[in-house]
Amino acid sequence: MSNVKGSLYIVATPIGHLADISLRAIDVLKNVDLIAAEDTRNSKKLLNEYSIQTKMTAYHEHNEDKKSATLLEKLSDGSSIALISDAGTPLINDPGYSLVQKAHAMDIKVVPIPGACALITALSSSGLATARFSFEGFLPRTSSARRTALEVYLKDSKTLVFYESSHRITATLEDIQVVFEPTRKMAIARELTKTFETIVSGSVVDVVGQAQADKNMQRGEFVVLVEGVQKKGNKSAELSDASISTLKVLLQECSLKTAVKLAVELTGEPKKALYSLALTLTGK
Repeated sequence: MSNVKGSLYIVATPIGHLADISLRAIDVLKNVDLIAAEDTRNSKKLLNEYSIQTKMTAYHEHNEDKKSATLLEKLSDGSSIALISDAGTPLINDPGYSLVQKAHAMDIKVVPIPGACALITALSSSGLATARFSFEGFLPRTSSARRTALEVYLKDSKTLVFYESSHRITATLEDIQVVFEPTRKMAIARELTKTFETIVSGSVVDVVGQAQADKNMQRGEFVVLVEGVQKKGNKSAELSDASISTLKVLLQECSLKTAVKLAVELTGEPKKALYSLALTLTGK
């Protein structure tokens, strides 16, 4: 038996359009000993498209713990394994955390093969602020629980990103409209990279209205985005405690100009507010 452990490849696959896969991902999938797929029937379409003959095994939320032990044993014995989800980047609201965590603990090499990811695809094309965002997965199933969850984010300055299904999209949008002010910016990205891809961006009242008026906007897979609270003015009081602390540390190590530039990149706070505070802190 070999003492050399195998590698676990975390391979991103297309979220819709089968051409959205990297050459490296295809090469890895062709050459590993085994592919652990969330749904082997679904992944077979992708493998057939690129003439990939590698053996597959099912790895999903219902067998994750048991199958992880089997896969880790194979990795320890020297086998190379690729983990793929139904679509996009594994572990982003998909199974795999247990396997990757234990692989690291066992000193098994984990190799990321980057590619498509629905939340990043939606965020980059939404027209909303992208400097700081928070991915929250799926919202709760019931309206009361959803509204309670959404209320937590009312004063959050980060753009919020959620996944939603066609079964709950209408109810979720109604709850967003109840919780957030009508002028708050939001976007809906539907069926990304697929034939009926649709991206709608605007105010809450406008976007929800469009979705309610168009039955097609209630079908498919969705990414829902809500922009965070936008700070106004230049007063340092509008900056968070964490942002102020960050600026203070940077001013100890950098010039005022550099400190402000880095603080903007790190915190996402308005440049004018940080610059004004920096002048105050340095006595200039």
